Amino acid sequence: MNVSLGLLITLIGLLCTATGAVLGLLTFSRNRKNDIKSNVKNDATESAIIRTKLDNIGQSVDSIRIDFKASDQRWTALSERVIRNEESAKQAHKRIDKFENKGEF
Repeated sequence: MNVSLGLLITLIGLLCTATGAVLGLLTFSRNRKNDIKSNVKNDATESAIIRTKLDNIGQSVDSIRIDFKASDQRWTALSERVIRNEESAKQAHKRIDKFENKGEF
């Protein structure tokens, strides 16, 4: 077997190229699986963070709603007291007017 040096180098080059292509495909496949796993982990982490923040916002809204209801109740009570005071003052003015009309002052 008389193989020329050029043919031997060509065959070795083709073998190295084929080996490199196979190793490249295997590496690509493995990295793609790892990237998918990594993306799933990142997505899950981001979803958990977003869910936590939304829960915190919901709790804050509930707290504000409770504070608003308490303020509304105080406002209603204050309005009722003002109305009663105005009625009392009106009655007091009527009594004062009666005394003035009788000339007792």
